[in-house]
Parts: sequence; C-alpha cells; structure tokens
Amino acid sequence: MSPKKVGDDIVKGTSTWKGIRVTVRLTIQNRAAKVDVEPNATSLVIKQLKEPLRDRKKTKNIKHSGNLTKAQLFEIVRQMRPKSLAKEFKGTVKEILGTCNAVGCTVDGCKPIALQEAIDNDEFDCPEK
Repeated sequence: MSPKKVGDDIVKGTSTWKGIRVTVRLTIQNRAAKVDVEPNATSLVIKQLKEPLRDRKKTKNIKHSGNLTKAQLFEIVRQMRPKSLAKEFKGTVKEILGTCNAVGCTVDGCKPIALQEAIDNDEFDCPEK
C-alpha cells in the first residue's frame, strides 16, 4: 500500500470540505485503506455558513460573521448528537450554540449566548430529537 495512493484517497474523501479543517479516520483492512471524514462541530458550522473558499495558509484568524437559521442549527445538532456528552437534545443544542459563539456567527439574528439563556429559561423551543 503506497503512501501516494492513501494521500490520493484522503484528497478524494475530503473534496467537499475544501478549505475547512476536518478529522479523517483511516481504516486499514486487508491492505486497503478506507477514508472516513469525521467533521467536528466547528467545521459543520462553517460549512453551513457557505462562505467562499479561502487559503488557510494566507488568511489567518478570520471571523465568520454569518447567520444560521434554526433549521440549519438543528441539522448540525442532529449530526453531532452521537458524539455529544449531553443527556438531552437541548444540551447538545447548547453545545453547538457555544461553538457558534466561538466561530462568531449568529443564529436567527440573535447572539448564541442569548439563545443559551433562553433555553435555560424554557423560552426557546427545542425539538425532542
């Protein structure tokens, strides 16, 4: 199994995530490498913002000043639910809102911190799943 072939497989598997840092799991079985892309919360949020491609080597410390809808937020949460340590769905929603705050985007025009407080006060309705 040549390193060049493995590298080409990784490039092929991560083509949809161009310009975004993602984790890649390599599973090697019977001298064949299988590439699985395991996106984290940050990369999912950045991908949902649909920003133009940028060169990571040239532009550093970029602020992602986009806006997510509730539907996009819940879609990200459903993808991250198996990895989450939260007991309930709304706990995972709060985790992703914290990621949105770190990235610098808003959700439905509101700051993510305000939405976290609204979830604590039962003012923001979260679905069960």
